[in-house]
Amino acid sequence: MSSPAAEAASLHYYSIAPGVSLNVRSGPGTGYGVVRVLPEGSMVPIFCQRPGTTVTGPYGTSNIWDNVANGEYVSDAYVNTGSDGYVAARCA
Repeated sequence: MSSPAAEAASLHYYSIAPGVSLNVRSGPGTGYGVVRVLPEGSMVPIFCQRPGTTVTGPYGTSNIWDNVANGEYVSDAYVNTGSDGYVAARCA
């Protein structure tokens, strides 16, 4: 089991799509409420990922949702991870 400091050191930040203000939702899908909006040019950490509503965005169509804070998710279709698949562990 890794320490919180080790996990923070290995945490990667990813840019959201250019020209986009991105809704952050309370769960992995468009049916969840918007808790905040990320301004253009934001970078987000991805703590874990889980499947949810399929969304089409600048980086393709995906059902992957990225956990960017406790109880906060964004669609992976709007995050430049360089991959169409999972880049972080599945959320528990």
